[in-house]
Amino acid sequence: MTEQTRALPLVLAPPKGRGKPPRHLADLDPAERKVAAESLGEPAFRVKQVAMHYFGRLERDPDQMTDLPAASRARIVESLLPPLLTPVRTLEADGGTTRKTLWRLFDGALVESVLMRYRDRATICVSSQAGCGMACPFCATGQGGLQRNMSTAEIIDQIVDGASVMARGLVPGGPGRLSHVVFMGMGEPMANYKAVIGAVRRMVARTPEGLGLSARNITVSTVGLVPRIRQLAGEGIPVTLAVSLHAPDDELRNELVPINTRFSVAQTVEAAWEYARATKRRVSIEYAMMRDINDQAWRADMLADVLNSYGDWGWVHVNLIPLNPTPGSKWTASRTEDEREFVRRLVAKGIPTTVRDTRGSDIDGACGQLAAADA
Repeated sequence: MTEQTRALPLVLAPPKGRGKPPRHLADLDPAERKVAAESLGEPAFRVKQVAMHYFGRLERDPDQMTDLPAASRARIVESLLPPLLTPVRTLEADGGTTRKTLWRLFDGALVESVLMRYRDRATICVSSQAGCGMACPFCATGQGGLQRNMSTAEIIDQIVDGASVMARGLVPGGPGRLSHVVFMGMGEPMANYKAVIGAVRRMVARTPEGLGLSARNITVSTVGLVPRIRQLAGEGIPVTLAVSLHAPDDELRNELVPINTRFSVAQTVEAAWEYARATKRRVSIEYAMMRDINDQAWRADMLADVLNSYGDWGWVHVNLIPLNPTPGSKWTASRTEDEREFVRRLVAKGIPTTVRDTRGSDIDGACGQLAAADA
């Protein structure tokens, strides 16, 4: 590996000494909301009213919450909905249907989210950590290192903002509904498991407990933290699992995805198969196509053999990702002919395969490009 692309150390625990964001309504389960109401000296239904505004109407402005008593409205909202994300800038691509927003958190940390509107759906790609500790050398986020975990509410607030943008018709196509959420922004979701699963529970809970999204429209991505994949399988929430494999053999994956030195390809794929078996949800294997690195035809055959070793009952599909450029990186996207042959080999062995429609690469908003640079 060149000096230019040498991986940082693998970091699973965030650095100590970072402060915690203010407690927010989205951090609280129903029992905790009752306690919050008592601490405010308000009846429990006041918190429910605020929750209806936040989760149901996607509203944060106390002036719009006219069902709250005027004398205490500001105090109640300030306590339950403290500002968590401050927009720094928003960049647009694809005729305005892709929007990348840079957010500043309470402690100055920067994260990004990407809203993408398609013909039949609207998806937001959210961050779960400020930075990332997984140290994948081809990923801009991974090369930035890990600053801290995000809270459940900081994750949810990205989604509420995206849903509000859609509802207000700020994306070409008129008012619409946010339908899908993918944890493919900054960070390794499984390394911030408690906050991520808390956010998932808020997403799927009915309003006013949450956003009322379908679990089947939520994708949780991971580079392969095997114990957490198994834990997720037992949560009873049928989200889609996406595993960023990127290589079918340990020798190469150890270089591309350093967590592989702890959990091998075989262990990772087995955990993914166990997830599919437990949830009856098809697992997505993410595979970034890198020229002359992992895109050889024989590696396509090897990948198919690894996946087929667990049976062909429709438990998996492969999502090939044309590698997106990052500044100063030696890694480049595969040649078109090599990508086509890779697909042909997988399909020939019965593996359902798609090539991701890469959006937002011209605003550094595509997979692997999020670096949260304030410049």
